[in-house]
Amino acid sequence: MLAMNNISKVFRTDLVETHALRDFNLQVNEGEFVSVTGPSGSGKTTFLNIAGLLDDFSHGQYVLDGEDVSGLNDNERSRIRNEKIGFIFQSFNLIPDLNIRDNVEVPLRYRGLSANDRRQRIEKALSIVGLASRAKHLPAQLSGGQQQRVAIARALAGEPRLLLADEPTGNLDSMMARQIMELLESIHSNGTTIIMVTHDAELSRRATRNVHIMDGQVSEINLHEQMQANVAQA
Repeated sequence: MLAMNNISKVFRTDLVETHALRDFNLQVNEGEFVSVTGPSGSGKTTFLNIAGLLDDFSHGQYVLDGEDVSGLNDNERSRIRNEKIGFIFQSFNLIPDLNIRDNVEVPLRYRGLSANDRRQRIEKALSIVGLASRAKHLPAQLSGGQQQRVAIARALAGEPRLLLADEPTGNLDSMMARQIMELLESIHSNGTTIIMVTHDAELSRRATRNVHIMDGQVSEINLHEQMQANVAQA
């Protein structure tokens, strides 16, 4: 599904050269649920932006869904983002003046889908996240957890192969965070590949695999094997 080989990302100014990623190697198979952890400044957001084709990289190769995306231009990258990738952001990124239905519809319009196709996708996505009855509400009329569900519905309406979540529970209380995580687990169980950046150790353990990033490089932890080893040692 996703393979990054020796990816490097360097930010340069007149005086400073910062290596956000260096010799970064990662493979994510179709249908996995991968959590990404690491301290602030370790390169997590840079990795997620590159994975979502929101940012380019300095060196290396990136293959997404069998296609080498390393040398694509902006239009080609936009096409792949619209067709294959869904995004969930910590701050929801909803348009306050649009109701819930219209917020979910916005990215679908950019794809040139017919009105009937858009309607069916919106209804299905809102039903999955349990907000079909709130379609006419504005974001300000919803709780934080409900707004994040709208953001998830917006991503799901595009029927993405890959769902990227950047701290999806970061602005929520613990109860709402668990509900959002249960929703992501349900989406994953239906076959969607998910990569989730999180600082929450409890949520990270609920993924099927953890990738830990430190100083722009990756070290992987198989959570289930780790738990079994801990039990054996006890």
